[in-house]
Amino acid sequence: MALTLFDLDNTLLTGDSDHAWMEFLGSRGIVNAEEFNHHNDQFYADYVAGRLDIHAFLDFQLTPLAAHPRAQLDVWHRDYLQERVLPMISNRARALVEDHRQQGDLLVIITATNRFVTAPIATELGIGNLLATEPEVNTDGEFTGKTVGTPCFQAGKIERLRHWLQEQQLDWQQSLQGSTFYSDSYNDLPLLETVDFPVAVNPDERLRAHATTKGWPILSLHDQ
Repeated sequence: MALTLFDLDNTLLTGDSDHAWMEFLGSRGIVNAEEFNHHNDQFYADYVAGRLDIHAFLDFQLTPLAAHPRAQLDVWHRDYLQERVLPMISNRARALVEDHRQQGDLLVIITATNRFVTAPIATELGIGNLLATEPEVNTDGEFTGKTVGTPCFQAGKIERLRHWLQEQQLDWQQSLQGSTFYSDSYNDLPLLETVDFPVAVNPDERLRAHATTKGWPILSLHDQ
């Protein structure tokens, strides 16, 4: 059973789920659209450039979760999934996931985006294992605006994966044998260089250059 890892944003999705979530909140008047879109765009540019302050970004991203009841957030997320996310899931992405499923691989989404945003997306894709940045909840099940544990970002993805494999009682070295990781981002270089079969999907410029130098496969999951 080969370990197959998927980044989510701009990999299995043809866009960015957390950026789209903030845009969705702005479009509904839930947050100040002008203010949030400005910060949202700046954080996204920093991410692409490889200079994202992940803790500052998470403070920004999780603020709306702490400001509203969980039940209301879940209602908004269902609309967001239909309006914003489903159009970002290509037939090619679904086919890639299904191909690995048919091969009997152990499928895992590993993403920096928080679990509230990404868990329903993983369910839509039929992938039961999700490693994501974990938002903190209080004893009533409401979000606090803080995170728990290591953000699932850059080298943090390796830490989170190692811990998860231990929880599954799977050996790290054995699990990496024949492992694959699909990602679009140079930010994921630490994990891409850890697996046996790194694949660049719709890569950013720096990852495309690195993948070309290394001879890694470069794949597009956009529908033609």
